[in-house]
Amino acid sequence: MNYKKTVLDNGLRIITVPMKDSQTSIAMVLVEAGSHYEDEKINGLSHFLEHMCFKGTKNRTGHEINSYLDSIGAEANAFTGFEYTGYYAKAHFKKINKILDVVSDIYLNSTFPEKGIEPERGVIIEEINMYEDLPQSQVWYEWVKLLYPNQPAGRSILGPKENIRSFKQKDFIDYYKKHYIAEKTVVIVAGNIDQKEVLRDVKEKFKNIPTGKIVKKDKVKEYQKAPQINVRYKKTDQTHLVLGFRAFDLKNKKNMALKVASVVLGKGFSSRLFKRMRDELGMCYYTRASAEALTDHGYFTVSAGVTNSRVEEAIEVIVDEFKRLRDELISDEEIKKAKDFAIGHTAIGLETSDAIADFYGFQELQHEEIKNPKDKIRKLKEVTSKDVQKVIQEIVKNDRLNLALIGPFKENKKFKKILKV
Repeated sequence: MNYKKTVLDNGLRIITVPMKDSQTSIAMVLVEAGSHYEDEKINGLSHFLEHMCFKGTKNRTGHEINSYLDSIGAEANAFTGFEYTGYYAKAHFKKINKILDVVSDIYLNSTFPEKGIEPERGVIIEEINMYEDLPQSQVWYEWVKLLYPNQPAGRSILGPKENIRSFKQKDFIDYYKKHYIAEKTVVIVAGNIDQKEVLRDVKEKFKNIPTGKIVKKDKVKEYQKAPQINVRYKKTDQTHLVLGFRAFDLKNKKNMALKVASVVLGKGFSSRLFKRMRDELGMCYYTRASAEALTDHGYFTVSAGVTNSRVEEAIEVIVDEFKRLRDELISDEEIKKAKDFAIGHTAIGLETSDAIADFYGFQELQHEEIKNPKDKIRKLKEVTSKDVQKVIQEIVKNDRLNLALIGPFKENKKFKKILKV
């Protein structure tokens, strides 16, 4: 799979990835703008702006955008993260020029019409309400709030309702002009495409993209001396928790060993925590481990939903498995199984044109050295049991340990007693 990277004189980056056997193609635009680029007063604006881009452009009304995409059988959407916002449309490969026309129009020509702001305000407030009713999702915001208080990295992507109620058209226009510039933008086209033809089309459609000074996000500040706990009271039948450790930023080479460690600990039906917490103890429906790496920080976590009466027991089990991973060398058989799992899921996760667009696009957006899937798989194969133990020994420490949970608890004293490694 041979990708091509083109950088225009204005700084716009273009990635094209031909997939000759694919029945689909995707046009995606990513921009370095997300909740980590917001201060407290505008928290939630990146996400609200993403919604507003579908409300109308200089060339199409919002209804015309949606109607046209439906008429060509396209799937289209947008998404906002901590450090990015993305827009895409995917369709039969013969429609690539049509979807590229719409995606570029949305990205370059949105007008943020005033008549569309009020209805979308209600939509986003209901989105906030929806996630408030999903503690297994909401607990992750309690987690980042605990690790990164009073800074953008510790705030939610959706923002608080009071902000959503206050945003005006000028706020969207000002933020758009500040961040949606060529130097912060990546265009990705993947699927059954003619690279030369697509590249010409992208250059033509984005020839007038604004340029400007790159505004970077605030660097994350990390400070911790002892285990930390954030308990949020909510009357629920089940407690949802995230327990884990501060880890590494995106470019740290130790992340590959951490990825393998996450498989051993809590990915798949035969992982240590799934076997122990679900199969043996029957205390949860889900438990999983993950290694999250962002541009200047990261964390290694286990999340789970457990019956309220067994929360302390669950914490003790998770802590015990972290210590076991730190203190005991993983067997050759288990490390091989974990690497094979990771390799297999890497391959499965790259079967579609949109997955390929994500794979290459996010590497470029985050200013990584672009690696192809074979490079990633080779690095996974090189990980040893000693590599995993060494990296776990570095992070599984009390001054990196954190616990966030949502459940029917009003104080954290009983959890403090057992939260230590």
